[in-house]
Amino acid sequence: MYNIFGIKSWCPITAAQAMVLSRLEEDGGTVRRRGVLTRVDRELDKGKYKEALSLVKQLQRQPGRLRGFGAIKLVPNKMLELNGLQNREISSASCTGEPSLIDNVMHSIECCRRFAIEEQEGLASESVSSVDNESDNSASEDHFMCLQHEAGHFLVGYLLGILPKRYRIPSVQDLMEERFAGGMVEFLGFEFLSEIDVADTLNKHRKKTKGTLSNETLNRFLCVVVAGLVAEHLLFGYSEMLHSDVKKMDNVLKWLDFTEDEAYYRVRYAALNSIIMLSTHDLARSKLAEAMASRRSISFCIHTIENSLK
Repeated sequence: MYNIFGIKSWCPITAAQAMVLSRLEEDGGTVRRRGVLTRVDRELDKGKYKEALSLVKQLQRQPGRLRGFGAIKLVPNKMLELNGLQNREISSASCTGEPSLIDNVMHSIECCRRFAIEEQEGLASESVSSVDNESDNSASEDHFMCLQHEAGHFLVGYLLGILPKRYRIPSVQDLMEERFAGGMVEFLGFEFLSEIDVADTLNKHRKKTKGTLSNETLNRFLCVVVAGLVAEHLLFGYSEMLHSDVKKMDNVLKWLDFTEDEAYYRVRYAALNSIIMLSTHDLARSKLAEAMASRRSISFCIHTIENSLK
């Protein structure tokens, strides 16, 4: 038998000694994790995203490893079948105790679409955006809601194994000066979004293009996009209906040439998964939002998530 110093020992250790040794190994792993995550920040700052992702994946296999990165598996894919979803009412009662939560999220998404159309036609008014319980929030309240929204994106992406590249949280002052100043989280792995911009340009010139995307990538993308709305509903019971997320989601589904029914059930499936993830990891989301409010680095945010996992 060898102890942690590599010295051969024939003396059996007690349970208390084993606990101490385990704690020492755990602390050593945490120190190593911080060191590697600092390197991840440097690679992200230099735009070397593949190198940063490689470092994160290495940490998954080392002492003090990342327990949360890519740890979540989506509910069975058979739930994507249209008939199955039509005949099997998916409610959030099984995971949150609020039977109407998924329906509320889907309703907010539909309201975002209606508002975007009316805005495009010059018909939108302040009364339209108040339909779904939106309140005339102060800048500080808007800031808090924005934090929870972006933390929802960040956490769900991380749990699904999608590395955030950068994020932005507007300050209270930003929101006071510009009502619709928004936050954002950018991820490594969603580069196909640039292809959609090219496709839109071609379509305007009547050159119809259809995109291709694996089921895994699409499902993870939809979970991440809808997670902001889900976080708002979980915390506040309603959403501010910032329709940029919905527009991004709809552009992808249109690019893939999905029917209306196919798109609806894909999004509903994503909402179910995001509700489960954010409900289960409420503490991690809360601590992450605090870190993001202080504009901490990506590595600090990751460390915060890992320390908050149950």
